Amino acid sequence: MPKPRLHLDADTSKKSLHRALLERGHDVTRTPNEWMPLDATDERQLQGATARQRCLFTYNIRDFVPLARQIPRHGGIILAAQTALSLSQQIHALDRLLSETDAADWPGQVRWLNDWLK
Repeated sequence: MPKPRLHLDADTSKKSLHRALLERGHDVTRTPNEWMPLDATDERQLQGATARQRCLFTYNIRDFVPLARQIPRHGGIILAAQTALSLSQQIHALDRLLSETDAADWPGQVRWLNDWLK
């Protein structure tokens, strides 16, 4: 089964996080890039990631939970509280998530990154 592909939205788009996940062999994009400007709306980021069969990682819980209801056929949303996890914890949890799940598991799902901290 193919592994999930990830997009870091404008809130989670740290170069260090992106680089660390790429170094671990994961297919990860970040805002901004050639198909997603830095000032893209949350809806556009979700639709752009979904169109490219990518899950989206965000800290923006308040906006993305309702968006998931409005756009139920999204590519998957991974949520984390911005101050809850250190960068190393985020790298570890995202590495586990991307290594241990299949791309087919994600469409329409909204999950917490904390589930992969163990």
